[in-house]
Amino acid sequence: MWRTFWRSIDRFSLQHFKFVIEELQNIKVVDKQNRELVIDLLQSVVEIVTYGDRQDPLIFECFMEYQVLAEFVRMLKISRDSKIEGPLLQYLSIMIQNMDSEHSIYYCFSNDYINNIISHEYEFDGGDLAPYFVSFLRAVSSKVNRDTLCLLVKVHGDAVVSFPLYSEALKFACHGEKMIQTAVRALTLKIYNISNDMVYKFMTAPPVSEYFSVLVNGLRDQCLRLDAVLHAIEERGTQLRSKELILESDKIVDDMYYFKDILSVGEPRLSTLVTQNLLNSLVFPILFSVLNSNKKNGSDLSAITSLYIVSRLVQVVGGKCLINNVASAILYTFMISNGGVLSEECAFDGLDPWPNEVGRIFSSGSKSEGTESMKRILEDSMLSNSNATNCVEDKISVQRSGILAHVFSEDHILLLASLFLLLILTESKDLEYPLAPKIRLDRLQNKMVQNHDSSASEVVGGSILMRFIPEIIDSLLKILAIQPPLSVIMLWHTGWLLRMFLIFQSMRLSDNNLLLFATSYDQSCECLRKELDGIWFDYIPEILRNEWEICKRALEQSSLHKDPIFTLELSLHKLSTNGDTTSYFAWKRMVDTVKVFILHIQLKTFISKGELGENPLHNMMSSPPVDSRTIHASDVSSASFGSDVSLESGIPCKIAFSSAGIRDIYLIPVACGMTGKLLLTEKHPFRSRRGVVIALAPLAGLSPKIDENHPSWLHLRIRELEPRFGRSTDRGSQLKMSSVTDGRWTLGFPNAKSCEAAHMIILFEINKQRSFVENILSPLLQKDNLENFADIQHDKSCEDEGL
Repeated sequence: MWRTFWRSIDRFSLQHFKFVIEELQNIKVVDKQNRELVIDLLQSVVEIVTYGDRQDPLIFECFMEYQVLAEFVRMLKISRDSKIEGPLLQYLSIMIQNMDSEHSIYYCFSNDYINNIISHEYEFDGGDLAPYFVSFLRAVSSKVNRDTLCLLVKVHGDAVVSFPLYSEALKFACHGEKMIQTAVRALTLKIYNISNDMVYKFMTAPPVSEYFSVLVNGLRDQCLRLDAVLHAIEERGTQLRSKELILESDKIVDDMYYFKDILSVGEPRLSTLVTQNLLNSLVFPILFSVLNSNKKNGSDLSAITSLYIVSRLVQVVGGKCLINNVASAILYTFMISNGGVLSEECAFDGLDPWPNEVGRIFSSGSKSEGTESMKRILEDSMLSNSNATNCVEDKISVQRSGILAHVFSEDHILLLASLFLLLILTESKDLEYPLAPKIRLDRLQNKMVQNHDSSASEVVGGSILMRFIPEIIDSLLKILAIQPPLSVIMLWHTGWLLRMFLIFQSMRLSDNNLLLFATSYDQSCECLRKELDGIWFDYIPEILRNEWEICKRALEQSSLHKDPIFTLELSLHKLSTNGDTTSYFAWKRMVDTVKVFILHIQLKTFISKGELGENPLHNMMSSPPVDSRTIHASDVSSASFGSDVSLESGIPCKIAFSSAGIRDIYLIPVACGMTGKLLLTEKHPFRSRRGVVIALAPLAGLSPKIDENHPSWLHLRIRELEPRFGRSTDRGSQLKMSSVTDGRWTLGFPNAKSCEAAHMIILFEINKQRSFVENILSPLLQKDNLENFADIQHDKSCEDEGL
């Protein structure tokens, strides 16, 4: 060793490389005493080899000649609790990642050096070795291709008997660290995309194939955790943010996308294995809980969580087999009640109503215990709900089992979740039998709107779902019209579903449907009128203008792009803030009321015109024309803190600020268009007819009240002047406002008469501001009745028929 200090050497020369190899070969045992020396030698080897791979072919020839990789394997074997494994794997990962030539990679993968390093017995417990090891596996997989894959597998005859890179990686599939899980999934997907027939056969045969069962069981455990989080939030009895719920659902969706990526490989054996595990271990037990909610189920999930999971699986994972099995399962009792096959009126384009995959699943000769169990479950469900099957003419009671039992449930959340699942299936291009129209919803709507095609109903008439659309629309309208009104999020999702089913129905409503909608519409108008008497009436036009396009986009969104987590979030919005008098909750109530009103306006327009309406306040003036009678409009209405204003209309009074004692001030209430302010001013020290604004508050929300015991005192409530408008980056657009305690001002006047005069002037200015807002909204708040809606629908029908 000492000789290295007596000469100047080139670190990347071939001579120095041979010296480093010689020093490494002289190591007989690796322990704590020489650990640092060995690490330095390994680092030098990696640096020189990486340099030589690109700059000097002689270095890599030396690397092969001296079989340096064998020295790495030997270092692992002679190590005695020296903790050298981590650095060794790290340096190897760096070397492999930086190799560019195919010749170098081919050599490294030969002679079982890499396999021996992978198969070495490492001690992972309680240490930080796992990230180094998985990183090494990931580095190796990044260089694997169809040509080099055969170098990493062991073959006996015509069968693969060992694949250390894949098998060892699977041991970390359920590791607690997300980065390790991600690396393992990236590795497996790389292998799935480059494997050959023998490797596929190895990966899809036991015991290696148990990996897919482990994945599905892990997904099932996450579903149970999601259900537990949902019920925990409900039991706490508070309206919490759904952040925790979203976090758990995102973990589930990440796993689902991994399954989708596996199916996207296109290998039939992989696809069949993944789909079978999903169906037998997750989908069928979940559907059991949905279809037999009156019995103890094997999934231990609530019906609402079950519907969410199935909806997300269909959306994210998809696949012809999974989609058709889900559709067959949820409508199994309906099909059986029609003689085991779809009736003639449900036939569509000559397609077999039972796809090949579904036929195999439910065939009596199936060898799958899970699918046979599901068949018995579905048959039991049909028998237990078929007391009315003798009444052939009854089209509803016979089939109100399975998913349809929830579609017509009194539980509004289950109703919405069930309909959402049906719509997802309806829009799937992989569905092989007519659950619903084969024409996609967006295309159907465009055809009806652009061409006014009255025969559109004939296109969609021959589908299972069409039988129940009138009853479904009736149920949705009842939710909209229920009193007291439900939460705004539930009403909006109800409106979205209603629009989707109105498309199927060609936007024609029965008289009973029209009455329900007219009732609901009038209720939304009445709620908005009440808000005109509230403390935030001055912001109603602004909210209408800002929220219109957001709400319109929400109605136009396809179910394929809509996150069904709303079905879980609905249960978090059951609590009402009625009775809370703070301006913060009054703001939330006003915004919700405006959104519900926009929903009804949009649905009314959609029923009458077949399309959603444009924003009626889009061109609304932000400020009114200048009124010559308002002598103070130029300085008072636009005043802010510190402004110099006229005191001509000021009312003298006193106020006590905690930091400054009692002060003589002038009170100036002023309304100009939608703007209304209350100014507190102090007389200017040098100008007797002018004052300086020392405080201001919005007129809306003041709620002036004369003190009963002191008639010269006037109490005012002060709400926040300017709410903060913004966009939420995690869950869509919304209006935000900080929750603050309302302020209180008490003004003292010389006598009760001047106090009463101030009270009347403030009310006058508030009413003037309110009248301006009412005039803006009056065209939208005109009362409609059943005859109006009937006339609208009649005009639309005549237009479609070309009369």
